[in-house]
This record gives sequence, C-alpha cells and structure tokens, in this order.
Amino acid sequence: MMALPSGYFTSGSFLSTAGALRFPFSNAVKYSILGLSVTLLLVALGILAWQAFRCFKRPSTRRPQSQAVNGHLFYGGELTGQYREIPTIKVEDFDANILGTTKETGDKGFDGWLHYSLYYDEQQHHLVVTILKVEGFQDQKPTSSHQLFVQIKLLWTGCEKDVAHIDERSEGTSLALCTVLQDWQTRIVKGTCNPLFGDQFSCILRDEQQLDHIALRMEVKNFDKFSRHTALGEVRTSLGQLNISYPLELKGKLITPRKDLVGEVLLSLRFLPTSQRIEVGVLKVRTIHKEKHMDADSALYVRISVQCDRCKLKYQKTSAVTRGTMTVFNEVLVFSLPEFPLQQCKILVSLYGTHLSKKSPKQLIGQLMVKKDKNSENEHWDLMLRSVRQPIARWHALLI
Repeated sequence: MMALPSGYFTSGSFLSTAGALRFPFSNAVKYSILGLSVTLLLVALGILAWQAFRCFKRPSTRRPQSQAVNGHLFYGGELTGQYREIPTIKVEDFDANILGTTKETGDKGFDGWLHYSLYYDEQQHHLVVTILKVEGFQDQKPTSSHQLFVQIKLLWTGCEKDVAHIDERSEGTSLALCTVLQDWQTRIVKGTCNPLFGDQFSCILRDEQQLDHIALRMEVKNFDKFSRHTALGEVRTSLGQLNISYPLELKGKLITPRKDLVGEVLLSLRFLPTSQRIEVGVLKVRTIHKEKHMDADSALYVRISVQCDRCKLKYQKTSAVTRGTMTVFNEVLVFSLPEFPLQQCKILVSLYGTHLSKKSPKQLIGQLMVKKDKNSENEHWDLMLRSVRQPIARWHALLI
C-alpha cells in the first residue's frame, strides 16, 4: 500500500476533527441568545411599522413649487450657497396696506397683524420675502382646529394703458389689469392663533424698474384637506413705494380679502329650451401679455363647470391656444340641462395657463361665475332667457 505524504488528511479524519469542535456554551445559553435576537428583531419591526404609520397619517405640509406665469421675468427658488449673506434687518413698525387700507376701501378690519420682511439685493437682482409670524388674531373657533398658513402672490399691476373696459365688474376689484408672477405658500402651523413661520422665498428680478409695477398680496388662511381653505385676512404691499435695498421688517394689519382683476372674458350664452341645452361660447380672453417676458409656447385654455339644482354636470374645456394680449378661442361648449325651469344654476369659467411644447403643471390665472338663484339672477343670464335660441355675448371680469 502506498504511503500518504505527511500533512495529508483523509476525508474521514477531517470530519472527525471538525466533529471534535464544539460551541463552548450550553443549550440554555444558546436558546437565550436566540430568544434575545428574535425579541430585538420584533422590536425593530414594531418601531419601523409605527414610523410608517405616522408618516402616512401626517397631513402633507410640503410647500408647493413656485409657479411663474412670466417665466423669463422671474425665477423662483431657494437661496443657494452662492447667494451672499443678507445684512442685518432694519425693524420698522409700518402698516403696509398701500393698495387698499380698511379706511379707504371700507372693508371690515380683522383683529390681527402679519409680520414679514422684504429685501431686494441690487447687485444680484434678488428679491427675498420672509413671512415671520401672525399675532393678535382672535377667533371663536377652538384653537385646536386652527391650521394656519400664508399664501403669497406676487402681482404685476400693469401700466396705465392696461385698464379694463368692461361694464360689469365685481365690487372691490381694481381698474388696472394685473397678473400673478409668483405663487408661494408657507408651511402649516397647527393649534394656535399666533403661529410662527420664518419661511423665506426668493426670486430673481431682471429689471429693477419692475418694482414700481409689483405688489405683494399675503393671505392668512385656515387649511382644509378638501382644498376649501378659508381666507381669514390679507395684507397688501406695493414694492415701488418701499425702500427695500436694506432688509425691512414690516407689520401689516389684516383686512378683508378681496379679489384682483386679472383679465376679461367675452362669453356667449345661448339657451335651447326644446332640447334643454345651454351653449357656452368662449370667444375672446384679454390678459396682460409682454412678448419679451413670455415663453414663445405659452398657451391658455378654458375649463367650464356647470351645476344646476345640486346636479353637477361633467366639466368641459377648450383647446389650448397660443397666448397673446387678446387670445381668440371662438369655441362653443354644449351642456344638457336637467328639468326646466331651473331654480339655481352656476356656470364657473376657469382660465389656465400651460405650454404647448412641453408637459408642465397648469397654472390657474383667474375665474368668473355666471349664476342664477331663487332670489336673483345675473344680467347675462336674464338677457339669455329673453332672447331664446339667440347667442348673447357679454364681457366678464376675470378674478383671482
């Protein structure tokens, strides 16, 4: 038989050697370690499940991305590392309701003040808006039901030539047309009438002279998960009347919120009693449009919703049309009505901005409503009923 070299082990000797190795703990210790490991695993899984439950249960308070109608005029965004440090804030007690105070407009004043800060960096053309806090606000509702936030709209107020010529205008609207350049929203603060925010928003303004035509509208609202937010008061500031080359902290008294005139819509109504239909024609839309500040593919479309006697009909919308100072649609949308005569009917017209060449989120520009109820009816609705089967066109104010 051939002799095996030294150091060579057969498989049997290797198995016997491995079998001789034993874990130096008793079975009781082994089972204890195993039980502890399983317990720690269950605890970790429980913590993970609890965190996931809290994450899904917590209402979304994420600040929406800023949308710009004039995309080339403004660029929204957070402050970056390249932005130089803001100087020390100069504090000034100032009621900045320049566009419409309670005394001038006759609005009912609200108990409450909004603290905010404005700053314009002349070197980097950076406009910074900071919402600080709301104080002195009182409400009869329980404090626990409050979920307050501030919605900020940066408005281009237009020039003297941009004046509405419509005869039918809602009460409290301004004569000059305006448009929304930026729309921001702070985080939501729950369970207090005097919330602290500290949220900061910024955008780039290319031309410093544009400040003379820019106003800031800040609305304090109570959050509703069905998007029916309640406006509790507002503060307005005209940037052209303030020296914000240095950070300026302001305190404005809350007044009754009011709408702004952002355009005009030439609307046509036609009633067909035999077929129980109503034809809503969108003919023309007039808004502020500056070609050098607008995208070439900027477009508008109109969405119309009709509600009759608590019966909401399926909405319809027009095709997207390239935006101009006067945008022509000439489209008619037909709605079948329930039993006539109607006790109540509302026609809601919403104008949205979009782009033709790329997918982008829609931007609400303004809305108007033609309605009829038991006690009164809109003039346009009354003229439509007097001229059956004949289209009646009227200009309407577009508000936001």
